[in-house]
Amino acid sequence: MQFSSLTPVFRGRLNRAAAEPAAAVDVSEGDDPRRARFARFAAFVLLYNVPVIVFGAFVRVSKSGDGCGSHWPLCNGTALPFDQGARTLIEFTHRLMSGIDGFLVLALFVAALRLFPSGHRVRFAAIFSLFFTIVEALIGAMLVKKGWVADDASPARAVVLAAHLANTFLLLGALTVTAWWPGQGRALRLRGQGAVGGGLLLALAATLFLGISGAVTALGDTLFPVRDSLQAVQHSLSPGAHFLVRLRILHPLIAASVGLYLLLMAGLVSHLRPAPEVRRFARGIAIIFGIEIGVGLLNVLLKAPTAMQLIHLLVADILWINLVLLTAAALAEKVPQVELAGETHQRALTPVLAGAATWRDYLALTKPKVISLLLFTTLATMFIAAGGWPGAGLFFAVALGGYMSAGAANAINMVIDRDIDGTMTRTAKRPTVTQRIPSSRALAFAFTLALGAFALLWAAANLLSAMLALAGLVFYVIVYTLLLKRRTWHNIVIGGAAGAFPPLVGWAAVTGQLSPLAWYLFAIIFVWTPAHFWALALLMKEDYARAGVPMLPVVLGERVTVLQIALYSLLTAVVSILPLAQGLVGYGYVGAAVLLNSVLLLRSFQLIGRPDRPHAVSMYKYSMLYLALLFLAMAVDRAGAQTLPIP
Repeated sequence: MQFSSLTPVFRGRLNRAAAEPAAAVDVSEGDDPRRARFARFAAFVLLYNVPVIVFGAFVRVSKSGDGCGSHWPLCNGTALPFDQGARTLIEFTHRLMSGIDGFLVLALFVAALRLFPSGHRVRFAAIFSLFFTIVEALIGAMLVKKGWVADDASPARAVVLAAHLANTFLLLGALTVTAWWPGQGRALRLRGQGAVGGGLLLALAATLFLGISGAVTALGDTLFPVRDSLQAVQHSLSPGAHFLVRLRILHPLIAASVGLYLLLMAGLVSHLRPAPEVRRFARGIAIIFGIEIGVGLLNVLLKAPTAMQLIHLLVADILWINLVLLTAAALAEKVPQVELAGETHQRALTPVLAGAATWRDYLALTKPKVISLLLFTTLATMFIAAGGWPGAGLFFAVALGGYMSAGAANAINMVIDRDIDGTMTRTAKRPTVTQRIPSSRALAFAFTLALGAFALLWAAANLLSAMLALAGLVFYVIVYTLLLKRRTWHNIVIGGAAGAFPPLVGWAAVTGQLSPLAWYLFAIIFVWTPAHFWALALLMKEDYARAGVPMLPVVLGERVTVLQIALYSLLTAVVSILPLAQGLVGYGYVGAAVLLNSVLLLRSFQLIGRPDRPHAVSMYKYSMLYLALLFLAMAVDRAGAQTLPIP
């Protein structure tokens, strides 16, 4: 993110602000030189806090928290503890940096009282900044006084450390808006934000939870070092392991889940709140999250060295600041709300169709016909992974959770594609087009389904299965719908991977891990999808052309499309047989696969000879039957071949 954006110079921007209402600024504040200086000072205080926080982590990693004994605010009973060792110097330096920070925040608070009237948002932000700074000092004093430092591994230390991290993030958030609002930031408008407002607040809460998880996990890395990653996993799974050790295996999954949700919100908010600053901060979320994942992986591979832990925390702080800025920018006054655009007008144009919504309309949002095949592959995979019946409780929980997650993705897709759905015969009566369900309510419904699915899968199965279901949702919404669908005919080749996640969810729910066979199932659906979907695209060519969607038949014509269908059918046949090479399936499955693939190839070659509607319909319908029967054959094969090991 660009910290310089916190203190812009507004001269020369007024004409653009008039032309772009989304980027309008509070001119009365932006043109005041005193408030401009205040914004620069607030940005400096914010930036100063980051190294103070990172150095505080260094105190923990170096086990220097007892460098000043149990004395606070003095250090070993003196104000200037010279020549008392490295650990004392480290702890005293941190206290000195924190003391300077306290005076800076106090000065910021006083300046805010002088420059801004009573009730102004900057005043409130400065007050909270001072409050969280005081709490930060008190928590630090408690850690020292109670001896929850250095090698202490008590639950009390972990709880206070979690509170410390939460307060630190809240302090950074308060300082961020203190610096943002006097410049180009506008006042918040919390009412009428619908699912976007709730989704952003959930993103803040989830990131705060992730930060707490990371802080406590880092404490475990410091107190219980390991030789390598394998030893870390073994210790984490040991029944008698310390609770700090057991957290190691959960934190990466929590990080991946929260990161996926942040990507989802960044993409959606960028689309639904298309202001320049919103899009800039949304891009920042994606970039910083990518960096954070890379740093986290290095941290694991290098066994959490001091430098990597500090860099990890630094990037986490920057990610949090960027998320706060995204929230403040997206929920500001005068920012356009795409999901509300034209709703009243559209309802007036369709008075009959736009009546009260029923449960059938909400069911239609989930696209049950589309989900049915995906859900079948999920449940069949559970039988494949278990080598038989996976258990009633788990089976029905995954069935419901899988449907809810896929339904949420489809509902969000309908909101995003409302404009083009109205131009296509096949989709013109969708409830988001007719406004029987306003887009704002459809989004709220989708977020409720997504959150419920994640919670259900985590509770009934495990966090890995919940994370994979969320990954499929994010891939479908962000990669396929927002990034690829309207830009390239490769949309279904790449974006179709979203439909390949269900087998991974089913396998992880049963086994708690992903084996080679699970990835083979993913690959089968991945290469099957283009042949299946392009057969449908042949039938809907005119609709896609009218909507301006660059599907393959529209861009390159029918001849190229049928050749690609044949190519991907052949690739599907090859991939479906590969598990035999590693002894993952028996000959019963292989026999069924050969028969099914023969018919698939025959239908695809017939389509080359006669690319007409009857042959396209035949190919499309058989491709669905093919996938269902292939997964069923593998489930029967695995259940009947008990001598085969289950990977």
